[in-house]
Amino acid sequence: MNSNRRVLAFVLSSTAVLLLTSFLIEILHFRKSTSLNNINLIADILKKDSATISGDTSGVNSPGIEITKKKHEDFSLYRRAHVITNFSTDTTNPSLARFLQKLHELKSGKKIKVRIAYFGDSMIEGDLLTQTLRKLLQQIFGGSGVGFVPITSQVSQFRQTVTDNYSDGWEDVNFKSGSSKQLFFSGHLFRTNGASVRMTDQTVTDTTANIEKSILCGYGPKQVSITVNDIPFTLKPDKAFNRITLKNDRNKGIKVTVANNQLPVYGISFETASGIIVDNFSFRGITGIEWGSIDSSFLESIEENNPYDLIVFQYGVNLLFRPNDKNFSWYARSMLPVIKKFRNCFQETDFIVVSTADRAFRYGTQYKSAIGIDSLIKVQAALAFETNSCFYNQFETMGGTNSIVDWANRKPSLANKDYVHPNHKGAEILATYFFEAIIKDYQKYVQSLK
Repeated sequence: MNSNRRVLAFVLSSTAVLLLTSFLIEILHFRKSTSLNNINLIADILKKDSATISGDTSGVNSPGIEITKKKHEDFSLYRRAHVITNFSTDTTNPSLARFLQKLHELKSGKKIKVRIAYFGDSMIEGDLLTQTLRKLLQQIFGGSGVGFVPITSQVSQFRQTVTDNYSDGWEDVNFKSGSSKQLFFSGHLFRTNGASVRMTDQTVTDTTANIEKSILCGYGPKQVSITVNDIPFTLKPDKAFNRITLKNDRNKGIKVTVANNQLPVYGISFETASGIIVDNFSFRGITGIEWGSIDSSFLESIEENNPYDLIVFQYGVNLLFRPNDKNFSWYARSMLPVIKKFRNCFQETDFIVVSTADRAFRYGTQYKSAIGIDSLIKVQAALAFETNSCFYNQFETMGGTNSIVDWANRKPSLANKDYVHPNHKGAEILATYFFEAIIKDYQKYVQSLK
């Protein structure tokens, strides 16, 4: 009898522990752990397909996001390829009004800087996609320079647009190695007590152009002594975020040594006094929700001292890490406050949410597009719709269903055989498509002025 009671007590207590663990998995979204999902007793009960945004209506609910019906707006426009939409039913009007006005001022001869921050994961790593976008925009609207470059990078030897050589001794704090509420848009900050970095911009073709070489850093001691090209230089990093010009000459390279580990250093920026600047902010393996931990006050300091005219969020392939996932409501709930925070801190900035590109898994004997990709794209479009951001459907633009398989199998190929990552040539095509979508929107803006 006592033995039976002990067995019953063991079963009940074990079930209680498993139920509690299951609820924690759902609440805290521990979805990347296969071992945890194997003991999730309520996964099938709570599982819903996030692809409930369907048809041509915008007044339906997506799990995690309440899609609000808005007058003169059509949510279904997110399906269109090769266009940037702000969901307006009047598709003759431009979507990126403020950004396009700045482009027009540049084109008209005004000496201003137009900054673009392009966020992404390994899809844009090593300046892929952004190197082509930068080149094409600078050819039309002017400007020169590679923009922001982090102090160190795991793909520094892979990147073609800048050469760098950094010594040992840099401490790298980032999303994966530690926590900080003041990581820059690269997802990193660096500290050192004597290390150096040497960088050379490989994008500059105009030998007569002066290139501003600035250090981007956080708040530090009242005065910090560094050396620039082996010459002493004093910094006064008195703001939460600082951009301090070190050199402004025709030299494409610079060497910087820092001997104060109290100074958070982000990187070096190469740019002309006016024109287009495109900053690549790639971080491998993230989904974008990581930005929720960054302080709003720090974002506001970036906006004040290094403002951006356009911010692009391109994430998605890291959400498609299991072949049968179709429920991305957890991502909607997690990413919505992130975009709202950025929009609140960068109120004069236009935003574009770029959908995931295609990625494939083996189903049976063939590689095919992930079965949840349509659900994810609808959630990403809903994020744009509900935050008054623009949307660009990269999946449809690259060819839609099974396009990554086609790209990987072409000769020459446009994507790697992992059926996730476009190669250099594929990234160049994606960048050209995105550039053409911007130009198409710019032409609408010019036409509206007549």
